[in-house]
Formats: sequence, C-alpha cells, structure tokens
Amino acid sequence: MDDSNIKTLHPIEKKIIKSIKNKSGSSINSLKISTDLNIDQIRRGLEWLKFKNLISSYESQHNIISLGTFGIKSINDGLPERRLLETIKDGYSTISEILKTGKVTQSEINIAVFKAKTNKWIQIKKDEKTGANVIEILKDPKFSSEEALLQKIYENNILSEHDLSSDELTTLEILKKRPQFVMLKKSEEFIRLTEEGERVQSILESEKSSLDSTDGNYDHSLTSDMLVSGKWKNIVFRPLDVESNTPLLFPGRTNPLIDLIEEIREAFVSLGFVEIEGNYIQSSFWNFDALFTPQDHAAREMQDTFYLRFEKNDGLENRRIVRNVSEAHKKGWNYEWKTSEARRAVLRTHTTPVTLQYLAKKNPVESKLFTIGRVFRNEKVSYKHLVEFHQIEGVVTGHNISLRDLMGIQLEFYKKIGITKVKFWPTFFPYTEPSLQSMIYNERLDKWIELFGMGIFRPEVIEPLGIKNPVLAWGGGIERIAMLKYNLSDVRDLYNNNLGWLRGVQKFQL
Repeated sequence: MDDSNIKTLHPIEKKIIKSIKNKSGSSINSLKISTDLNIDQIRRGLEWLKFKNLISSYESQHNIISLGTFGIKSINDGLPERRLLETIKDGYSTISEILKTGKVTQSEINIAVFKAKTNKWIQIKKDEKTGANVIEILKDPKFSSEEALLQKIYENNILSEHDLSSDELTTLEILKKRPQFVMLKKSEEFIRLTEEGERVQSILESEKSSLDSTDGNYDHSLTSDMLVSGKWKNIVFRPLDVESNTPLLFPGRTNPLIDLIEEIREAFVSLGFVEIEGNYIQSSFWNFDALFTPQDHAAREMQDTFYLRFEKNDGLENRRIVRNVSEAHKKGWNYEWKTSEARRAVLRTHTTPVTLQYLAKKNPVESKLFTIGRVFRNEKVSYKHLVEFHQIEGVVTGHNISLRDLMGIQLEFYKKIGITKVKFWPTFFPYTEPSLQSMIYNERLDKWIELFGMGIFRPEVIEPLGIKNPVLAWGGGIERIAMLKYNLSDVRDLYNNNLGWLRGVQKFQL
C-alpha cells in the first residue's frame, strides 16, 4: 500500500490496526475492548483489511483463558480471602462478626479462611477471656499468585496457555478448581499484522497529527451548515477509496417459486389460454365422482385425502348430472353409487374439479383454459412430497382435436419455459384414455425425467356433464419443475425461508 493510500483507510480500519499486537496478535474479543467498536464493526473492518493484505488470521492451538463470572467479581471486589483480611483490619475477628458485615458471605467464608491460612496470611487462636476462636493477621500480604494471574488475564482480556510461565500454569490449575473463576476455550481466531500491516501501523502511530483534522475529528461528513458558513475550507476530510467494495443491498423480492408460477402463467397466456380459478374446498362429487373415480377407490381413503367435518352439495343440485354420473358408475364399475359419499367435503386433491365445473357450466364449443393453484394430499412429508403444493392444469376442447394436437401444444408450452428435449410415453390414468406421460431430458442429471401426465378425458367423464366435444388435458406439480430449475434435491427447501439461498438463487437450464 502506498503511503498516500493510507489516508483512504476507514477510521474503523485505523483503530483496528493500531490495536493489534505485533507479536502475539489479538483476538476479536480483545479488539472489541481496545477499540471500543462493536463486534459487527470489527468483523467488517477485518474483512476490509484482509482484502488489502494488511492482516492475516490464525487459530490458536492452545487453550484460551478468560475470566468467568466470579473471576470478574474478584477483580472488582477482591477474592474472598482478600475481603476477609480487609474485614479483620476493620476490627472484626470472629466468624460471626465477619459474616454480619456482609463483605464475606456464608458460602464464601470457608474457602476464604482456607485460602488465607494456605497463604500464611492469618492464624486462628482461642481468646483467653471469651473462649471464642478469633482470627489474627500474621503479616500484611501482597498479591497472591492467584490474584496476580486473575489481574493479568483481566488486563489482557484473554490469554493463551502459551503466554503463561510454568508457575502461572500451576496457579491456573489451582484457579480451575474454583468454579467460574476462569474459563478455558479450546481455540480462538487471532489476528496478526502482515509485514505491510506492521509498516502501516508504524506510520499511523508516528503521523497522527498529519492524518487528523485540525479540530481533532478526521472523519467529518459534509453538511449544509459547513457549506453555508465556509467552515469546510478548514476541515480535512477523510479521502474516499473509490475502488473499495460497496455495501451489499438486498431489496425485497418474490420467492423463486412465485417467479416460476408467473413464468408458467405467462407461457399459457402467450399461447392463447384463459385462466380460471376455483375453491380449495370441493365436494367429493366434483373431486372424485365426476372424474369416474369409484367410491371404493384407494385414493378416497383418509390416509390419502383430507376430509372436512361437513357436507358440500356442489354439483348434487343438478339432478340430470347426478343421474348421468350415477349411471356411468353403475355401468362402468358395477356397484350401487351413493349420494351420501358424494356429499363429503374435501380439500381438493387436484385442480381438475375446477376445470370440470367450468366445462359443465359453460359447455364451450371451443376453448383453451388453464388453472394454477394449491392442492392437498394426506402424505408423509419427505424430500419429494408435501401435503400442500401447487399444481398446473391445461385443457383444450374443440372439434376434431386429437392426441397429436395435445402433444404439439405440450411441445410449445415446454419451449416457453425453457425445456427443449421432450418425449412422450404411454401410461395409464383413471380418467383419461388414451394417456401419456411427458418426459424431459435433464442435462445436469444426464437422464430423462417424468414431468406431466396428459390425455383425452374419457367419455365416462365428459358425457355425463353434457360436454360433446373431446377434451384434451394435462397437468402436474409446479414444485417438481422448481426443483429441476433451481437445482434442489429437497422440495422443502422452497419453503424454508433460507435468506442466503433466496438472495442468491440462480435459475438453471432445464
């Protein structure tokens, strides 16, 4: 660093440099005390100085010693044995008299007497007149080894075992037996000046006057009063380092999952689709029966579906539709369909009931629709399953449309959201026939991955609702796309509110 650039150092940097001990280095805690800066300012300043190659850090390999609660108290009030002596000097000589003064507590008196006797400060003898045990001072004691070590730790804030002499290490072992007098920590980060840092430190210490302003405050901020009065002419302002890093700003932003939903919504709209919405709570009629799902199907069981404690008659007020659905079930599944089962209210397990209700009500000749919303499944939460997630669904109805049209629409949709390698695989779904599974190729995983289910609604689904034209449909979970797009291995990461990830998330090419 050029001497001219030393003036660009921030006051925080200067305080830290001046406080670092050349040989042993300084801990962050000791810098906090010596600089009178808060811990955040110190850490920020250390990062700046590391970037400028003025300091380096290392982990101490020796136990770090600091004062405990009673150790700090002993610095302020004295050790119990020292307070015992002061009380005796004041004219109190029996245990009961000493305790009444309050300078030594009941819990401290035994250790105070023991330590004072061990140090040969006192003796106990019987008073010939009263017969009571009295304490007498043998000599006016100087600092004990324990007091000296506690004072040394206090003055240095913390010490390493490496900094102690053999006698002090022996005293440390004695202090360790006294609860909460000293604290030992396995290792701690220490800061040292580099060779260049030592040079800067010496310059700062020798040229204080030239680096400070004329009125003793070097870190002035320009104010309107200074400009009006002309005082700014006589003030030396701290030079600005235009090459220094600017503070990181984190303005509010939407969750990446919401960004993906908006991207998918825009893709649908650009293809001429219209968005529709519906309620989270649906009757079993629309959620299951209208989709030709038998009433004894496993998907209807409580371990898969969230049922509510009331009934919902949506769809059951239209006797024609109810009769048609009932007949379709009797003919297709050969059982007696029950209205009571169809009335049970559920948290929708997919978005298809919203689509069916719209088609049944509007009965459009030609239409392109989509819906995006939350659905609910009573599943065990894991890295790939949630009880609540987002699902998208698109439907197209019109004259003479076919499975080839559905695959073409899918390809265009995938292109809109950045997916280019797609293939289709025949599969089975309960309410579409024929049915396909779309597969996309993931470059990072180097394999094909299942994504959306698709097909043409079965006649048993659309005919009872009075829908005459074929209906193409496809859909799937948005969280699965998000996992691929944001390179996640656990779907729960989308909802963990990890600010580090949310601020730095990058989109990946699918």
